[in-house]
Amino acid sequence: MNSGVQAHIGSEQRERIQLTIHGTVQGIGFRPFVFRLAQALSLGGWIANTPQGTLLELEGIQKNLHAFQKRITAELPLIGKIQAMTSIPIPVSGQRSFVIHPSQGDDQTQSVISPDLATCEECLQDMKNLQSRRYRYPFTTCAQCGPRFSIALRLPYDRGNTTMHQFLFCDECQREYDNPSDRRFHAETITCPSCGPQVELWDHEGNLLAQREEGLQAASEIVRHDRILAVKGLGGFQLWVKAESSEAVQRLRQRKHRPTKPFAVLFPSLSYLQQHCLASTVETTLLTSPAAPIVLVRKRTTSTLAWDVSPNNPYVGAMLPHTPLHHLLMNDLLMPVIATSGNRSEEPLVIDELDAVHRLQGIANAFLVHNRHIVRPVDDSVVQVVNDKCVIRRRARGYVPTPLTVNPGFGAEDRQPQILAVGGHLKNTVAVTTGNQIIVSQHIGDLSTLEASTQFERTIADMLTLFHLTPQAISCDSHPDYCSTRFAHQFGKQHNIPVIPIQHHHAHIAACQAEHGLQGPLLGVAWDGAGFGSDETMWGGEFLLCEDTEFTRMAHVRPFRLPGGEVCMREPRRIALALLYEVFGERVFELDLPPIQSLGQHMARSLVAILDKDVNCAITTSIGRLFDGVSALLGLLQVTSFEGEAAMALEFLAENELEESNPQLYPIPIESQTESKRPWVADWRPLISAIVRDILEHKRPSEIAFGFHQALAMLIADVAQRIQCHQIVLSGGVFQNALLLKLSEAELTKRRFAVFTPQRFSPNDEGLCLGQAFMTMHQFAQHTHSA
Repeated sequence: MNSGVQAHIGSEQRERIQLTIHGTVQGIGFRPFVFRLAQALSLGGWIANTPQGTLLELEGIQKNLHAFQKRITAELPLIGKIQAMTSIPIPVSGQRSFVIHPSQGDDQTQSVISPDLATCEECLQDMKNLQSRRYRYPFTTCAQCGPRFSIALRLPYDRGNTTMHQFLFCDECQREYDNPSDRRFHAETITCPSCGPQVELWDHEGNLLAQREEGLQAASEIVRHDRILAVKGLGGFQLWVKAESSEAVQRLRQRKHRPTKPFAVLFPSLSYLQQHCLASTVETTLLTSPAAPIVLVRKRTTSTLAWDVSPNNPYVGAMLPHTPLHHLLMNDLLMPVIATSGNRSEEPLVIDELDAVHRLQGIANAFLVHNRHIVRPVDDSVVQVVNDKCVIRRRARGYVPTPLTVNPGFGAEDRQPQILAVGGHLKNTVAVTTGNQIIVSQHIGDLSTLEASTQFERTIADMLTLFHLTPQAISCDSHPDYCSTRFAHQFGKQHNIPVIPIQHHHAHIAACQAEHGLQGPLLGVAWDGAGFGSDETMWGGEFLLCEDTEFTRMAHVRPFRLPGGEVCMREPRRIALALLYEVFGERVFELDLPPIQSLGQHMARSLVAILDKDVNCAITTSIGRLFDGVSALLGLLQVTSFEGEAAMALEFLAENELEESNPQLYPIPIESQTESKRPWVADWRPLISAIVRDILEHKRPSEIAFGFHQALAMLIADVAQRIQCHQIVLSGGVFQNALLLKLSEAELTKRRFAVFTPQRFSPNDEGLCLGQAFMTMHQFAQHTHSA
C-alpha cells in the first residue's frame, strides 16, 4: 500500500494519495458512501467519475488513509464490486474538506454501471407513511435502489446522462440531493410527486382513462375483474392477469399464442408466496435480494393458482414486487397475478407506451403507463437453486451489466483488445470486452423474427456506444446460417476487422471456464439441443478435452437421424420413431407404443421411407433430442409448443422416483476398437432397447424416467474415468435439468473429480457469447506472446 507525500503541521503528519477505482461503482451510491467514509476518518479531498474510472484524492494522517483503503472494500454497498484499485502518492495541499466533483469527460470509461435494483425497505416505508411527501408515490427511489442500467443514456452515470434528465429537481428534492446526511444524497434517480414521473391508465386504443392515484386504483380493478392489464415496469412492459382465474389465464394464453409454456407469478409479499410455494432459505434470500429475480420454486399441493399457470409442471416461476409501482398495485390487489413479458411470442420486449398500444393490440384490455423513458429492454431474470447454489436460467434485470473479470493471459492492460461476441441463434445475448472484463448483455431471445433481429442489432449498437468501444475483432458461432453469424461477417467486412468463429460446444465450455477462472486441461461435457459441429453435422452430446484455445473431441453419443429435420423439435414422436427403427427395424410396426399410435401407421411408414432413403434427415448426436425421443416413448408428449417441453416432462416424471432405493440401471456402452482410437462412441441403442422392454412389461414410467437420467449421469462419470482429467465442466442447455445435474455432480464427486458448472451465467445458449469472447481474448493473448 503506497504512502502519500508527507507534510508536517505541528505534530500531525499528513499525506495525500490518489486512488483510481475500476468496477461496478456507478449507480450504487458509491460517491455518497465515499463522502461519508472520508468524513468519518477526517480526510480531505474529492471524488469524481472520469474516463479512467472513478478517481479520488484523499488527504489526512497515514493511519486514516490506510483505514479508508481497507474499509472502502469491506463496507462497499451490497451491489457494488471493486475490480481494481491503484494508489499513488501526490503532494499534500492542505485540503481538510471532502467534496464530490462533477463527472469529467465523455471518453472511454472503465467503470461499469450498476444493474437495476429492487426497492429498498426505507423507500417502502416512505411510501406507506401518510406524513411522507412520497406517500404512495410509484417512483420513490434513493441511492440504494431504483432504475440504473435501463435508463442510462451514456456513462458516466449522472442524472444528466439518464432519462431522468427531463425531470428537474423541486426545491425539496434538491435539498435531499445536496445533504450529506440524507440517504438520497447524490442519488441520481430521486424525484417526488411534485417534480417526477407520473402514471396514466389508457384504454386498449391508447385513450386516457385516469391519472395518478385514480389511475392506480382503476388499474387494480381491471385485474380484479379478470381482464388483462399491460403494465410499464422497470425494463419494459408486463402482461398482468389474475393467477387464480383459469378463465383469465386461458384468455391470456389464447391472445399471446402461448399454449403451455409456464407463466411467471408475482406475489404481493413473501408470506403470500409461501402460502402457494415451498421456498427454501436460499430461494427466499434470492427472492428478497436487490436483484429480485424470478425464482423457480416448487408449488404446494394446496395452492389455489390456476392449473393453466404452469401446466403439468410442479414448479412455478415466482417473484416479489421489485419497483414502487409493483408494490402499490400488489398491496391493493392482495392476490397473485401472472406477470409475463409484454410481447407477442418470439418478439422482443415492448418498452415504449405508444409502441405497446400497437404491438399488444388484441392482447391487453388496458395499459398502465408512465413518462419515465426506458432506454433498453431488460426482462426479468430467472434463476433456480440446485444443490443449494443459485443457477441463472435467464440473465437480465438485477444482474446485467455486471462484468466478469477474466485472465486470458495478457500482459499490459493497454494491449488487451476490444472484442464483440454475437452469440448464437436461440436465447441470444451479445458480449463486449474492455480491458480484462467481459460484459454480457441482457437476454435478447431467439433471432427467428425480423423484430428480434432488429433488437439484436440495436443491442450491439447500444453496448458499443454505452461503453465507448470500437471492436478490434468480432467473434461468432461457426454455424454459417445463424442470423448472428451473418451479421458478424457483414460487420467484420464493414469495419475491416477479423471474424473469429468459435465452435458452439467449445463456447459452452469456455463460458464456464471463464466464469470459474479455470486453467486447462479440462474435460468439457457439452450437452444441448443442437450445435454446428466441426464435421458439419449437428452435435449435442459431446465430451471435449480443452486446453488453451484448442479442443479434442474425445467422445460423443452415437449419431442418429431426425426425419424431417427441424420439424422434430416440435414433434418428439418423430425422434422416437427414428430411435426405434434403428434398434428394431421393421419390427417397430409391431410395437404398440405411444409414438406409433400418435403418428398412425400411414405417417409412421412414410417417415420410415424417408429414413431408408436418407432424405431430409439431419444427423445429430444431441442429448436434448434423445430426451425428447424418450419422453415420447413414455407417452408424455408427442407434440410440443415450446423448446424443452418434452424433456422437462421427463425430468418431472423422474423426480417422482427420487425416494426409490433400487433405481433401474440402463446400459450405455462406450464403443471403441482401441483405447487410442477416438472419438469413442456412447451407444444409446441398448438403452432404448431396455426402455422399450420395461414399457412393454408395464414398469412404472417414473422408474424408467429416473433410470434414463441415472444412465446418462453414469455415462458422464465413465467417460471421465477413462480420460482421467481431474477438472470436469458440465454445460449446455441439457444441464438446466436439475435432476441430471445433481446425479452427475454426485457421481463425479464420488469418483473424486472436481466439477464445475455455470452459475452466474446460463448453461444454455445465452452463455455462448461469453465463451466466444473469452476464447477470442485467449487467441489474441497467444498471438501477442508469440509475436
